[in-house]
Amino acid sequence: MNYLAHIFLSGDDRRVQIGNFVGDAVKGRAYENYPLGFRKGILLHREIDDYTDHHPVDREAIDMLRADFGRYSGVLTDIYFDHLLARNFRHYSGRSLRRFAWGFYGALILNYRYLPERFKGFLWHFILTNRLVRYASLSGIERSLGIMVEYKNLRIDPGAAIVFSRGIRSGCRNCSIVSCRMSGKCAT
Repeated sequence: MNYLAHIFLSGDDRRVQIGNFVGDAVKGRAYENYPLGFRKGILLHREIDDYTDHHPVDREAIDMLRADFGRYSGVLTDIYFDHLLARNFRHYSGRSLRRFAWGFYGALILNYRYLPERFKGFLWHFILTNRLVRYASLSGIERSLGIMVEYKNLRIDPGAAIVFSRGIRSGCRNCSIVSCRMSGKCAT
């Protein structure tokens, strides 16, 4: 779910970026059916996931969310990290998020034939709603979560996830939604 981070960590090769973007949808050795740049991106996606899945900061963030969001804690962590990257994109990349995103969207369209069916199904909505740029705001994240709830049968309350995110941003660490709201440190 951390599309922006995967794309950003791919460097400037659009085929590697696209391979990394679709990496979750390409299972096992199916990556061998893609052109070289896409293969590199798919394999990079797996390396990034392995690294982050074992990183202590990622584990801590997932553990913070687990009480309130259960098995969806990893998804929410990925999306929140994309939010942090999007908010500070120029700092990390030296370019605007909007320009980066529209360049990537153009590459997706030009390479549409290589996309897994799952991605072809939501590609146009992803582009037209400018999802990567919307990650920079909590309302954009909430909308993305709402879409996932509707189309992926994700069983979370997007509003509750945003309340929790606001709590983290305001310094309410190691707290559940309830304790965060009660402390008054979270904007609702």
